[in-house]
Amino acid sequence: MSRTLHNDMIVIDGLQYSNWSREIFEQLREGGVTMVHATIVYHEQIRETLMRVAEWNRQFEQHGDLIMPVRSTADIRRAKAEGKVGVMFGAQNCSPIEDDIGMVEVMRDLNLMIMQLTYNNQSLLACGCYEAVDSGVTRFGRQVIKEMNRVGMVVDMSHSAERSTLEAIEISERPIVISHANPLSFHDAKRNKSDTVLKALAESGGLLGFSAYPFHLKNGPDCTLEEYCDMIADTAELMGVDRLGIGTDLCQNQPLSVLEWMRNGRWSKAMDYGEGSKSNADWPRPLSWFRDSRDFPNLTQGLLARGFSQQDVAKIMGLNWLNFLDDALQPQTAGR
Repeated sequence: MSRTLHNDMIVIDGLQYSNWSREIFEQLREGGVTMVHATIVYHEQIRETLMRVAEWNRQFEQHGDLIMPVRSTADIRRAKAEGKVGVMFGAQNCSPIEDDIGMVEVMRDLNLMIMQLTYNNQSLLACGCYEAVDSGVTRFGRQVIKEMNRVGMVVDMSHSAERSTLEAIEISERPIVISHANPLSFHDAKRNKSDTVLKALAESGGLLGFSAYPFHLKNGPDCTLEEYCDMIADTAELMGVDRLGIGTDLCQNQPLSVLEWMRNGRWSKAMDYGEGSKSNADWPRPLSWFRDSRDFPNLTQGLLARGFSQQDVAKIMGLNWLNFLDDALQPQTAGR
């Protein structure tokens, strides 16, 4: 019953940064994933971002029987109809625009659909969650949010600090996302979000994607599916079920060098441990019930077992993302 329901649904993963290969694409399709928001940038600047786009163009050419680019939500629906996996580009930092507001529109024209204002550290736009003092959204950040709203690029505050996140919600004329994070009440991690943030996000029409990254979960890699679904149920009471989605933060088959690039970029010579503990210096042990994308049906089954209706499960597993993106990706200017 649950597998049939899962296969019929549009399933959207709000964030992955896997070591993309035909094997990974086959896992996504086997898991019933309709679309994945793929991080193409952590600290890459303009030229490097262009190279990432070119690399993906080759992936689409070589594996066109499995994957297709997402340029609009119509492509998500087409991916479902054709049995393919749609891939939507996103950046986990504002480095692709460097210090040039004109690059927002350029990057959107290259199908960069979602951009975080900051990744852990203070950026030119806002403050990251690991800084000691949260200075909020900067003057440049306010202008970039306005431009992102105009061209139909989604503001993501997953790695941002509290004040910056609340200010971004207030400043943005369009709802924003926190694509991959969990409630702070579930697990005390700097990346997780307070009830104050989650309430503001919901009231503004935004969306939260629940992370399955073990460092963001109670009991780490030993977090059970039941505990995870309890977290979702508790958050549904706080935010409403229409404001919830999945953003697994799955980093499948990645070497340690990628973890070092994510955390260190070019700004640090020493390994950045984030929370200040060397215990998370390597990739975490995977969850027993979510080892890779083939395990997405476990989430559907877990939510049904927790008591969610089939309609609400379909919303959480993908329809809420789709409905959000239907408006969010539409540019506000004519003639684009």
